[in-house]
Amino acid sequence: MPAPQILAHSPDGIKALGHVNLMVDTLIANATIEDLRAITRNLLASGSPGLATAFTDAARTRLRQTIAKRIANANGLFETDIDGIHAVPTASLDNILARIRSLYGAGMGFASLGLLASIVKATIGLRWEREGSMATTLAVIDTDISQAIQSCKEELEGGRANDLTAARDAVNKLSISVKESLADVKSWDGEFPFERAVNSIECWKI
Repeated sequence: MPAPQILAHSPDGIKALGHVNLMVDTLIANATIEDLRAITRNLLASGSPGLATAFTDAARTRLRQTIAKRIANANGLFETDIDGIHAVPTASLDNILARIRSLYGAGMGFASLGLLASIVKATIGLRWEREGSMATTLAVIDTDISQAIQSCKEELEGGRANDLTAARDAVNKLSISVKESLADVKSWDGEFPFERAVNSIECWKI
C-alpha cells in the first residue's frame, strides 16, 4: 500500500511532499542513473510553476548536509605520464570536478570556488604538453571557473550569499591561485590555461 503523502510548505510557499509515495520510492531506488537523469530533465522541462525552484532548493539542502562529509581532497589530482615529464589528470580529478559542478549548478557558486582554487594550485610546478589530455582538461576547468563565477553572481543577486566576508575570501583565494599559476607557466614557457578565469575574476567586483 502506498505510503501516506504529507503536504508541507517550503520557505517560498511551494507545497512539498513530506514523504515519497512507496511505489515512486521503489522506482527511485531501482532505476539506473541514466533513467533518473532523463526523468528529472523531462519533469523540469514540463514547465510546472515553481518546480525548478523547488528542485534547486532541495538540491542545495542536500548538498549542505553532505558537503562536510564529501568535501573532495585536492591530493592526487594529477600524475606523471609514462614519459616521466608531463602531467596527466587522474580519476580523482573527475570526482572533485563532479562535486564542484554539483555545487555551482545548484546555485552554490561560492562553495565551489575553494575547490577550484585547490585544483589550480595543484597544477603549479607541473608541466604539460600543449596538446593532449592535460591541456584539454585544464581548458574545461577554465570554463568551470567562469561558470562558477556566474553562479556566484546569481547567488548574490538572489540574496543567498549571507556571509560576504567569506564570499570575498573565496574569490580572493581563487584569484591568488590563478595568478600564481600564470607566473609558474610563464617560467617554463608553457601555454597558460586559465585565461577565461582571469578575465572573469578581473571583470567582477563584489
